[in-house]
Amino acid sequence: MITAWSMELSKSVEVTIIHDDVSPERQPHHDEDGIDVPWDSINPETLRNLISEFVTREWPDTEYSLDTKIDQVQKQLRTGQAKIVFDLVSKTCNIIPSR
Repeated sequence: MITAWSMELSKSVEVTIIHDDVSPERQPHHDEDGIDVPWDSINPETLRNLISEFVTREWPDTEYSLDTKIDQVQKQLRTGQAKIVFDLVSKTCNIIPSR
């Protein structure tokens, strides 16, 4: 069975995650914040667009350049300090601190 989730982002970016094996041990992690989406499973250009949308929405400080902000968020994703979650109800994704 194939299951697909689509993420709708501003700036006309759409991400589709397809799971071809939905056995319990292969399902994405679910918690109260949504479905955890591994950052390294997202196309690099799409990931950059997602992070760009996030930092321009959540980080209005102009002290840092957009590229610097994106680099900082990418580092936090790589080190596990932050994660990408997809909310099935609102069909949106967000970047949140890891617990």
